[in-house]
Amino acid sequence: MGAAFGFAPRGGCVHLAIRIDCHACCNSTGQDRPARDRRAGNRPARDRRAGNRPTGACHAGDRHAGDAFLAWQRYSQDTPRFHVGGIVNGGCATDLAPEIVAAYDAPFPDESYKEGARQFPMLVPTTPDDPASEANRRAWKVFEQWDKPFLTAFSDSDPITSGAEKVFQSVVPGAHGRTHPTIAGGGHFLQEDKGEDLAAVIVDFVRAT
Repeated sequence: MGAAFGFAPRGGCVHLAIRIDCHACCNSTGQDRPARDRRAGNRPARDRRAGNRPTGACHAGDRHAGDAFLAWQRYSQDTPRFHVGGIVNGGCATDLAPEIVAAYDAPFPDESYKEGARQFPMLVPTTPDDPASEANRRAWKVFEQWDKPFLTAFSDSDPITSGAEKVFQSVVPGAHGRTHPTIAGGGHFLQEDKGEDLAAVIVDFVRAT
C-alpha cells in the first residue's frame, strides 16, 4: 500500500499514480497525464478505482488540442532557455517559494540536460496519425466500458485542461452519479497550489470505494 507521483511518456494527459491494492490514476500534473490515463485504460484488471485531475483528456489527435496546448508545444521547441522551475511556477495559480522553483530546476544544471523535458509536450498526439494515437483510442474504448469508481478532481483555473473533466464524466460509466469536486484556487499544477485539498479528495474517494 503506497502512493507515488509519476511522470511518464506517451499519451495525452498527466497524473498522479496511486497504488492501494491496485493501480489508481489521478490526473496529476506535469507532462505525462496522457500516459497515466492510457495506462489505466490498457490495464483495467489491475485497477479498482481511478481518479482524474487537471491535465486534459487522453488525446488521440482526433480533435483540436486547443490553442493553449499547441502554443505550449511550440514554446517547448522554440525557446532558447527552457526554465523548468519557471514553467512550473507559471502553471500555478499561486507563486511558488524560490526554494521550490530551485528544486524543480535542480536536475537540469544547463540546457543540455533539458532535451527530454522539451520532448514531453511533443508526446501528446495532436494529429490522427501520431504514433501514440491508436493506443490512446484503444484506451478510450476501455474507458467507455469502465464501471469501476471513477472521480475527476480538476482545478478551477487551468486554461489548458478546463472542460476536460466533462468528457470523462460523460463517457466513463463509473463516473456517473458521483459528485465530482472542482478545487478552487488551483492551476495546472494542482498538487502545488492545493496539495492538501487534492490529497483530502483522494483519501475520501479511496475510503468511500
